[in-house]
Amino acid sequence: MLRKIIIIISALLPISNVFASGADLRLGKDAAEFVYLTESATFGYGGADMGFGLFLNDDDSYIGTASILVSGSGDGDVRGLHFGVGGKLYTGIVDLPSPIDNQTGGAVAIGGQLRYVFPGSTPFAFLVEAFYAPDVTSFSDFKGLTEIRVALEMEITPSARAYIGWRSLEVEMSGGLVDGDDVELDDKGHIGVRFSF
Repeated sequence: MLRKIIIIISALLPISNVFASGADLRLGKDAAEFVYLTESATFGYGGADMGFGLFLNDDDSYIGTASILVSGSGDGDVRGLHFGVGGKLYTGIVDLPSPIDNQTGGAVAIGGQLRYVFPGSTPFAFLVEAFYAPDVTSFSDFKGLTEIRVALEMEITPSARAYIGWRSLEVEMSGGLVDGDDVELDDKGHIGVRFSF
């Protein structure tokens, strides 16, 4: 199933580049994620980065995401430091072992991003990103959500970056046999590529 989805997404990439400003593909041992990236100049000074993604893992859990992140760099002496704040919507199906039924739900999270670009002839960057949704902004079978990601990026060309990273994605479930339990959808390393069109 995972292979079919990755093949479909790869086949659609040439079609979607007419509308997209970028694409991000992450592959791990047990999970994969594809994010379509675009920009909007209507949000404040410098605009905002928007992403629409699909996360899936080998347990047959699927999470769709939509995010907006307003980012910029400080005026101080550290020119390579970039900050971003924003929100992210998660919705999907979490597949749980029998006899527990699959859980569906969603969450609206707030979060931020910190990225430091090391000076040099081949730009490297270190990235930390976190999003959190409490019970009050979660719905259906989701009772909360936490996503934390760290990555080390290298610019291959001005329009392509490769990275290696780690992500933790946990959903707190409500109702039934899993009330209050955290379900770990991802807690492994990954490699990825990010293209700008």
